[in-house]
Amino acid sequence: MRDSKRLAAIRKLPCIRCGNPNSQAAHSNSSGHGKGRGIKADDAYTVPLCVGCHQRFDRFELGTRTESEAMFDQWLVRVNRMLAMEEALLHKDFITI
Repeated sequence: MRDSKRLAAIRKLPCIRCGNPNSQAAHSNSSGHGKGRGIKADDAYTVPLCVGCHQRFDRFELGTRTESEAMFDQWLVRVNRMLAMEEALLHKDFITI
């Protein structure tokens, strides 16, 4: 499923691996998240990675496939928390205005 709102929010976050402020939405490489040959995973399975970290992640230079999937799952939990906090802050500001 494609979610342009989530992708835009992800791109505003710093790289989850190194903190570089110039990030892009990196999709999961796990078939469990919908990844297939020539098919991107669902946009719900995206994290912010800078170009360098994204390339290393996609080439499995950060670990084996199993290690990469575990790392991605940890990143995803952190990113989802960050996005939820941002949403809560936006909602709180909206209510108090």
